[in-house]
Amino acid sequence: MKFVIRILGSLVGVVVILTVALFVAGRFSDGPLGFFSGGPFSSGEPAAAPADWAFAADVDTVELQLLDPARSRTVWIVVEDGVAYIPCGIPNFRLWKQWPHEAVADGRAEVRIDGKRYPVKLSKTEGRELFERLLAKVGGKYSSAPEADPAETTEDMVWFFRLDPRPAA
Repeated sequence: MKFVIRILGSLVGVVVILTVALFVAGRFSDGPLGFFSGGPFSSGEPAAAPADWAFAADVDTVELQLLDPARSRTVWIVVEDGVAYIPCGIPNFRLWKQWPHEAVADGRAEVRIDGKRYPVKLSKTEGRELFERLLAKVGGKYSSAPEADPAETTEDMVWFFRLDPRPAA
């Protein structure tokens, strides 16, 4: 029995060490490492943010980097009438998600799609009608999105950020 406990303890220790190593390595990487947030972008061709984001409608995920603080993450994207939006589920779980509040405080960001970096300003959306349309888009696009009844889903449960053009710094 002691042998089994020792083996399980060792396995848990290895998983913890690898997870911490990925978090640390992510902070110094060029963008996110899959699920783990990453450092600021250092590669990618600079491009002006487009007036029409229709080309991104079929893109599953994009890399999003806030400028302050300069950290990046992988996020979903939806496009409604040529305007791109980034959804953020459970934005008030601050222990895990600080970026939506940082984006409200300073919306300067970059989005990297297919090796191109677009300077954007994140603007938190308001309005129930738009919220319900975007929630339906997320549900239709992402099979892993939780089933959400728009009538029962509040704007405290999901935030949407519109990607507005921003001049490159």
